[in-house]
Amino acid sequence: MYSARYGNIYTVRQLLQLAQEVAGKSKPQNFIWEKEGKYYDALRPAVEPEGLESAEEVINHRKFHISRVRELLKSFDLFIFTLGLTEMWVHKESGTIFPTAPGTLAGEFDENLYEFKNAEFGEIINDFNEFQNVLMKIRRDKPFRILLTVSPVPLTATASGKHVLNSNMYSKSILRAVAGQLYEKRSNIDYFPSYEIVTNPRMHSTAFSDNLRSVRDEAIQTVMNHFFREHPVIEREKRNSSKNKLQDEIKNGIQCEETLIEAFGK
Repeated sequence: MYSARYGNIYTVRQLLQLAQEVAGKSKPQNFIWEKEGKYYDALRPAVEPEGLESAEEVINHRKFHISRVRELLKSFDLFIFTLGLTEMWVHKESGTIFPTAPGTLAGEFDENLYEFKNAEFGEIINDFNEFQNVLMKIRRDKPFRILLTVSPVPLTATASGKHVLNSNMYSKSILRAVAGQLYEKRSNIDYFPSYEIVTNPRMHSTAFSDNLRSVRDEAIQTVMNHFFREHPVIEREKRNSSKNKLQDEIKNGIQCEETLIEAFGK
């Protein structure tokens, strides 16, 4: 499912937080959440959907997880990151960022402990640049390349207090501008326009399923066809390794915390 089983990383601040933890620069706080006698890593709550037996087990799982992320960040050739959200939930005291709101998949919401934050353009740029600085230290100055995309999946809810249509446009506009700025300013960063392909008016809104949120399999295939056409080296590797892997992943469904939240809400 993932290179290091880190679950969904929706925001750049969450990505930076993970890299800082790997580098030993910070440790997340209040990341063990409980639900019905089971314990969860709040930083990747869907990785163990049935929960673990104790808080100590969560800690041990996280230590192993961080060791694997460290190996990944030291050794990768190309880092692909999808800018997904600007909205996030924060532990007030420590600043720890969570991928889901407390009380959804696990834990309990307490307004005295947690607060909502909607990241701004400058904050996201600074966070991504700091992420790259942390990466350089982890890799001991070994150069790296990054490929950015923006998620075309729209918001279905918002905690901003504004209409979800306004919040979605704000989020996507900010993230697309961030991707463009990083691409223009950093020679090691490329941008692939999967967002533009899916939301292109020429698609006549047929890229989305009937729920107007999920991207249709055919649209995903169109995106990937463009991607491999632009990156023939990766296309050859794909052909040599597993011809039907992409189709299998599409068929089995992509795992997403937001999808799980929708399922639990039914």
